[in-house]
Amino acid sequence: MTTQQERTIKLQAGDYIQAWHNGKLFHQGRVADIVRSLDLIWILAARTGTRKLLDPDALEIVRVAPAGG
Repeated sequence: MTTQQERTIKLQAGDYIQAWHNGKLFHQGRVADIVRSLDLIWILAARTGTRKLLDPDALEIVRVAPAGG
């Protein structure tokens, strides 16, 4: 799995990301939308398929290759 820490400005819809806090994985999934004016990220969570709103100031956002490709 390749990882690369990303700034919100470099992310785009369709990117697969993980959101970490204090060394724990909290969320992962595909970026659905980015609210650049507020620096927030909407994802579709990989496990549940629900939308999650992420704050990159509170989480370490890492772009990853999804499992299996």
